[in-house]
Amino acid sequence: MAVDDRTRAAAEDVAARVDDWLALLEEPQRRQAMHPFEGDERRVWAYTPGHRQGLALGDMRPDQRRAADAILGAALSARGAGETRAVMALEAILGEIERGDGRGGWLRRDPDLYWFAVFGEPGGREAWSWRVGGHHVAIHITVAGGRIASATPSFLGANPAVVPSGPHRGARTLPGEEDLARELLRSLRADQRRTAIVDDRAPADILSSNSSRVDIGSIPVGIRHDDLDGGQREALERLICHYVSRVREEVAEAAWERIVARGLGSVTFAWAGPDEPGRGHYYAVRGGSFLIEYDNTQNGANHIHAVWRDAEGDWGDDVLARHVATDHRGH
Repeated sequence: MAVDDRTRAAAEDVAARVDDWLALLEEPQRRQAMHPFEGDERRVWAYTPGHRQGLALGDMRPDQRRAADAILGAALSARGAGETRAVMALEAILGEIERGDGRGGWLRRDPDLYWFAVFGEPGGREAWSWRVGGHHVAIHITVAGGRIASATPSFLGANPAVVPSGPHRGARTLPGEEDLARELLRSLRADQRRTAIVDDRAPADILSSNSSRVDIGSIPVGIRHDDLDGGQREALERLICHYVSRVREEVAEAAWERIVARGLGSVTFAWAGPDEPGRGHYYAVRGGSFLIEYDNTQNGANHIHAVWRDAEGDWGDDVLARHVATDHRGH
């Protein structure tokens, strides 16, 4: 089956799970959950604590929560869905840590404060999208032309990245984002490291922030894929694929093919900060229109922010633009 056909099947599957969830909602809940596809709200996202538009897990019945979780399972890979659930569950652990430290903000740490929202009508001819958002989670799926057109922006974070104490002591969330980058960094020769390491200090956060439009030109460049040897190139590709494979296999495959088609040779890897584990560090992978950014500097370098963006394809903008051009051709 062609990738395009597989992303159509994926879109039908996600639409079915969203419809199952919507069918369980009461009318006031549906009004919270559903929004127009056009307008600014679809492009609003954040990774800090705070209210989001949509229907929160805490405002759902158990059957509705199970149906909402089934959307995660349909839209994301098994690993991606599992990591998203793990990030949500970390809120309870973070709340206990902050309460023990006497920090007053612990009350806002709540695994129920994640909001599900739908934009447009799932499964119809018109474009529509789904998102889930809350602290350290911002997942967006856009469907256009009957297929999944975009899975970005895709943000996951973890605080604590490694649980420091208690019954879950030592548990790691989002380990691949750090481990795969360190694998690549360790493989570099001294001359390559001088190109790849762009600063001895890491920035305080990802540089792209939560902007609706990402400016890839503002991100550090680092070492090119073309300037790596075979094993190093494979290490960089594994890192990229790790982010892309947050989504279900056929959608990840389509995203990877798009990255390859634009050329891997000019893709770059940049690192900032020390290379010793446990000290604040940052990296960025940029190429064509895509961007991966990672930062772990806060809370004693135990607080991860990790995002995958597409300057042209976030929110399905490139596919939607082509549809508009096609629909108006000859008029």
